[in-house]
Amino acid sequence: LVLELNQVIIPTYGTLPDQQNLHTPEWVDFDDKPDSLFFKDGQRRIDFVLVYEDESKKMTHKRSDRKKQKRKRQVYESNLINNGLQLEATRSVLDEKLIFVKVHAPWEVLCTYAEVMHIKLPLQHNDLKTRHSAFNWFSRLFRVDENIIKPEQEFFTAPFQKEHLSNFYIQDKDTFFNPATRSRIVHFILSRVEYATKNNVKKFGISKLLDTGIYKAAFPLHDSSFRHQSTDPNCPSERYLLYREWAHPKNIFKLQPLDFIRKYYGEKIGIYFAWLGFYTNMLTVAAVVGVGCFLYGCLTKDNCTWSQEVCDPNIGGNIIMCPQCDKVCTYWNLTITCESSKKLCMFDSFGTLVFAVFMGIWVTFFLEFWKRRQAELEYEWDTVEYLEQEEQVRPEYEARCTHVVMNEITQQEEHVPYTACGKCVRMTFCTSAIFFWILLIIASVVGIIVYRLSVFLVFSAKLSEHISGTEAIRKYLTPQTATSVTASLISFVVIMILNIIYEKVAILITDFELPRTQTDYENSLTTKMFLFQFVNYYSSCFYIAFFKGKFVGHPGNPVYWLGKYRNEECDPGGCLLELTTQLAIIVGGKAIWNNIQEVLLPLVKNLIGRYSAAARSEKVVPRWEHDYHLQPIGKLGLFYEYLEMVIQFGFVTLFVASFPLAPLLALINNMLEIRLDAWKLTTQFRRMVPQKAQDIGAWQPILQGIAILAVVTNAMIIAFTSDMIPRLVYYWSFSVPPYGSHSSHTMKGYINSTLSVFNISDFKNASKPFSPWFGNQTTCRQAYRDLRYPPGHQHQYEHNIYYWHVIAAKLAFIIVMEHVIYFVKFIISYIIPDVSEKTKSKVKREKYLTQKLLHENDLKGVKKTMGKIADKIIKGADSTFRPKDE
Repeated sequence: LVLELNQVIIPTYGTLPDQQNLHTPEWVDFDDKPDSLFFKDGQRRIDFVLVYEDESKKMTHKRSDRKKQKRKRQVYESNLINNGLQLEATRSVLDEKLIFVKVHAPWEVLCTYAEVMHIKLPLQHNDLKTRHSAFNWFSRLFRVDENIIKPEQEFFTAPFQKEHLSNFYIQDKDTFFNPATRSRIVHFILSRVEYATKNNVKKFGISKLLDTGIYKAAFPLHDSSFRHQSTDPNCPSERYLLYREWAHPKNIFKLQPLDFIRKYYGEKIGIYFAWLGFYTNMLTVAAVVGVGCFLYGCLTKDNCTWSQEVCDPNIGGNIIMCPQCDKVCTYWNLTITCESSKKLCMFDSFGTLVFAVFMGIWVTFFLEFWKRRQAELEYEWDTVEYLEQEEQVRPEYEARCTHVVMNEITQQEEHVPYTACGKCVRMTFCTSAIFFWILLIIASVVGIIVYRLSVFLVFSAKLSEHISGTEAIRKYLTPQTATSVTASLISFVVIMILNIIYEKVAILITDFELPRTQTDYENSLTTKMFLFQFVNYYSSCFYIAFFKGKFVGHPGNPVYWLGKYRNEECDPGGCLLELTTQLAIIVGGKAIWNNIQEVLLPLVKNLIGRYSAAARSEKVVPRWEHDYHLQPIGKLGLFYEYLEMVIQFGFVTLFVASFPLAPLLALINNMLEIRLDAWKLTTQFRRMVPQKAQDIGAWQPILQGIAILAVVTNAMIIAFTSDMIPRLVYYWSFSVPPYGSHSSHTMKGYINSTLSVFNISDFKNASKPFSPWFGNQTTCRQAYRDLRYPPGHQHQYEHNIYYWHVIAAKLAFIIVMEHVIYFVKFIISYIIPDVSEKTKSKVKREKYLTQKLLHENDLKGVKKTMGKIADKIIKGADSTFRPKDE
């Protein structure tokens, strides 16, 4: 449906049509009703508010600039009136420079644009019987009291058509379009009304006017204060109810009133909170299993034979380890790592393997059940047939359409913002910029690695001197621990700084790309941001898990970074504990930082705004002025909320084999996150423009990609980062003949068998330690499991048979674990349908009713009309052939 709208357009920036051709808003004074949501007549509802600064009182621009801005604004408002909207202007109570223009959409305008936008509206009550779950009585304990927030009535709906108006369920014209739908329609109009032309390019849309400062704000109204109910008896005070029953911290264990959230804020916000709530509920199961596996590790750590050998003064106390760096590092005793080996037993246990397999299956259940839940919400919230081709073009895209091309389908000329060559140039530039920033992140990771290598030398040389008299501290503050913790903290700070910078860069790159629709824009930005965040947040974890300590050579022939820095070694128990430390710092630090930022920033900004308006307490302030002093939600809306949760999802799934408490931390964070996000929306931000959303968009395939990658990463962590496979190989093969000397399978002797022997006389001068050798021993042990032949052997310092058995076992384990989990994931995906039978029945019933009520009524009307025409034809024929009366 194409609307022919008569608009008054400025031909150029310097000319203006006669003032008598322009319509102006009606000016009124504030009527001292602070909770009123209507024009001064009390009948017409305020659907949107525009705020601008009186040009005659502006002192920051030249007079000519102020005059141009005023002309554009006047033409824009005139065109709004020409499009059927009604405007009413009121001067600010607190600041005389501010003007508030209230916008109302009459019934005819709402009906016209509801048809243009394919908005689905109720036909009749849903007559399908609801089958309650067996656990309905239990979930009722956590639901919002239905006497406070009444459940939404269920209707069968259909895209609105004015010609079928009588078929829709209309009890009251004032309530047929709810406030969220009214605001959405008005915003649609505001985004497309023109105000000027320049070089034959039309300028239009409220976004451009906001960016150029002609308007200071544009927003729909909250319906009341969040602190108390509205004094207007006709106002439902939905904002107050949302704060009291949803956003307040006392509701942390309650289920969310999703239908009510959707009704007030729209489907896009509703689907975010539905997904976040569902994810949090599923995390409960993962957290319980993770805590169980962690407790299993805690209970069995005292039975950890290899840790007991490390701590035994007769075994670990007699094992002297080789220096871990060149020259300045000293020989050290294995018992120094006693405490870290005990901690490692808690995480590197059989429970870790069970939990890794469980999480691979859990993530599949999560994604499959979410698809079912999403399908239910699509039906209930009327987004089943919400198609992207119905989405309107972004005004920013339309404003740049200066090139003419031939449409291959319609064979008609159409305007595009760039040619094919121009598009290639843009894509090349954007891709290059993305790769540059990813390389910058990798460079920062290399910098952290160099820091680790250099500072380890310092800690190894100085740390023991400063804490030599404090044995208790010395047990825990080893050079490895100090290096790991400080590097993790620096890595976290670097991650957050790069994150802030790249957010702005990604937006600039996406703006330069000029995507056609808002969905294209968000998907493009989502891909860039996640790709960057993936490298930014996970690169250090991938380094520790899969690269650190894997390419170090041996004491007589170490491997160097950049020809200068000796490569890092892991503890004798592997790098798993260090990976756990890194994850705990990043996950915990990120959660604390984000939550503080989300609470403090809007709160401080709003407090500053309140103090700047000192007269607020002395004057009665209208609802629109209260809302103006709240924070704007931003163009990207909930994008950053999704990004934060998806990054967290990656930490919970990709590296969970090293940190089984990650789901518990995520669960605690998300329970707070839901209420903090709700608190922000209801108390600190202006009301968002309601938007349609069928699903969570580009985040769905990203989650699926993470789920697939998580199986590989966890299998590799268990195989290459943990010490589980070498222990199993020793227990089953090398503890007994022909390789071992024990009569039965045991873990005794594991430490002595896996720490390779090195003759100190084989040190090169470049790496020979300064510190003198103590005792009569002529050998030291490598500080990592390298499994090499001892000195004097014909293949000395080469990998022994045990090493190749371990490598074969690791590869076999990865292949078996991956295939088993992928097979189970495939079976689960096949068994669980994406759409439940109940939802399918409702969709079919709705289509049947739509066809019956709308199309069959048309057919009846045609038949009735054709019947009348046929009767007239027959009567005419009768009169023609009837004999004349004599």
